[in-house]
Amino acid sequence: MSEAIKHKIEKLSKEIEEHNYNYYVLSNPTISDFEFDKLLEELIQLEKEHPEYLKSDSPSQRVGGQITKEFKTVKHKYPMLSLGNTYNEADLKDFDDRIRKAGLTDFEYVCELKYDGVSISLTYVDGKLKQAVTRGDGEKGDDVTANVKTINSIPLKLRGDDYPKEFEIRGEIFMPKKEFLRINEELRKQLIEEGYDEEEIFEKQLKNPRNATSGTLKQQDSKAVAERKLDCYLYALLGENLPFVSHYESLEAEKRWGFKVSGDMEKVSSVEGVIKYLEKWDTKRHHLNVETDGVVIKVNSFDHQKYLGFTAKSPRWAIAYKYKAAQVSTVLESISYQVGRTGSITPVANLKPVQLAGTTVKRATLHNADIIEKLDIREGDTVFVEKGGEIIPKIIGVDKSKRDVHHTDDLFGTTSHPTKYITHCPECETELIRKEGEANHYCPNELGCPPQVKGKMEHFVMRKAMDIDSMGEETIAQLYDAGLIKTIADIYELKKDDLLKLDRMAEKSANNLLSGIEDSKKMPFERVLFAIGIRHIGETTAKKLAFYFKNIDALKNANLEQLLEVGDIGEKTSQTIIDYFADENCERIIENLRKQGLQFELSEDQIVNTSDKLKDLTFVVSGVFSKFSRDEIKKAIEQNGGKNVGSISGKTSYVLAGENMGQEKHKKAEKLGIPIISENDFITMIR
Repeated sequence: MSEAIKHKIEKLSKEIEEHNYNYYVLSNPTISDFEFDKLLEELIQLEKEHPEYLKSDSPSQRVGGQITKEFKTVKHKYPMLSLGNTYNEADLKDFDDRIRKAGLTDFEYVCELKYDGVSISLTYVDGKLKQAVTRGDGEKGDDVTANVKTINSIPLKLRGDDYPKEFEIRGEIFMPKKEFLRINEELRKQLIEEGYDEEEIFEKQLKNPRNATSGTLKQQDSKAVAERKLDCYLYALLGENLPFVSHYESLEAEKRWGFKVSGDMEKVSSVEGVIKYLEKWDTKRHHLNVETDGVVIKVNSFDHQKYLGFTAKSPRWAIAYKYKAAQVSTVLESISYQVGRTGSITPVANLKPVQLAGTTVKRATLHNADIIEKLDIREGDTVFVEKGGEIIPKIIGVDKSKRDVHHTDDLFGTTSHPTKYITHCPECETELIRKEGEANHYCPNELGCPPQVKGKMEHFVMRKAMDIDSMGEETIAQLYDAGLIKTIADIYELKKDDLLKLDRMAEKSANNLLSGIEDSKKMPFERVLFAIGIRHIGETTAKKLAFYFKNIDALKNANLEQLLEVGDIGEKTSQTIIDYFADENCERIIENLRKQGLQFELSEDQIVNTSDKLKDLTFVVSGVFSKFSRDEIKKAIEQNGGKNVGSISGKTSYVLAGENMGQEKHKKAEKLGIPIISENDFITMIR
């Protein structure tokens, strides 16, 4: 039986790695994501049940979960030198001349796109990944092996059998553009839910794929790395007595062994061929799913490379050509102002459409009044728009030499005037405010400014809040414009006859909407607290507040000191809560919602099972339990003041273990000295 299980695990592992190679290296998937996930789930379950057959190069290790408290510093066997840079054709020809003056006349170049990420050195022994080290200072780097194992395009075990017994391979780990945009969009939605304004959102979002890659590789939890879907191109082989005569030949071998090597590399016979390659990719590179900032040019022959040698800092046989940051000039036709759900005002530059890095740019955020003043941006100006290391275009300056040419008249001379930031809301004409220490202006008319009111309603009905799924953005706009709802409390006053008067609202739709509204009254207190939309109160914070204060009245009457006693809630958020309940209009809405039957206190069952017995304790829950489900146990931990975490670290208080707990987690808990408790032990703790 055990041999059969072992054989099944090996067969599954091989099949999964083959699919993995097809998808991430060849970009040619042969099964669906669903089918792949099912195979992986089956493998993980078998390895949990039979940990003696779990191998370090198993595909299951790519899902992450290993915690690295400190990244060990490792000395590079072969120093990771930097390349000399050139920014124009003249410097490139000088580089070519230096090689010829050194005595070489018949040689080739290999041109490769220079990807904008984090340099990595991988060591393989007997065809298996042994170690992954960042560039660091070139002499020493950080061991990030656990995190690199989660990158699907990096093989844990090589294909074929003609690879050297031991070698290093260098490459560039990067975050694909689509992944960068996905993460930022998800983060944006989360921050909007928590009431952050546009300026705060911009500050908290990832700034560019390169920095995002670097930060991801230094995450302590490898599971978090796996979720960010990093990628990697490999480009340089190092080792003793390698069986190749040229760099290009080694790249072809790397492909055979399962490494992801760029298909955009090219072998050329002269510097003129290099220049043609540069010209081809100057604009074409912007259509790739990875940021590039130049081209690396290398002498192809390994003998020639050895002959040319190195300077103290870089090889004489290679150079990097850096493209200028993608930049264009266009006319700023107007400045408009957007109002967010929280009343934050965001100025937007409306540009004369212009092509930039493969996309048409029509708009760019100006962030706030300080940025406009600092750059002295004016309507009608010719502005410089750049898309360097950032995905999102930005205005970096003004061509003031063109200002007088385009802004003059015969009678009064120049008509260009500094931009006067608006003083009143563009939607409701309320006078704007700007709090001390904040960059943004705000419209304080929370309950009368249309974008704010509609935004609060959209937040209120969302799935994680009151979950009124038949009441989407269009329906809310229709109801608001018809004067049927002006606050979130008005949603519960809607009548069927009123709904049927609306366009595209049939009887079935009206019934579904009213049924959804009625069902939402059953939502627990923590969901209601999140739904009412207090600024900076996200789903997790709402849950903490609900279980700490038990009802809305205790929360409403809490002072700053009491609020600060709640874990992970700072002074800014605490003051926001106090300000919210000090507003008579907000108080009125709460009372109207209470009259409609919404839950503004924990249920009796929740109160009975709520305490602070587990305050300041963190739990990792693993395995299958007999008396309660995992979700019920996690809920009990939170209700008693504890915190659930997904991975074991030195900060974990207890591991709550059920049947079939993962062997690796068990080993890690023992290694770190974390107490492992049973379901009965836990029940005793909260009684």
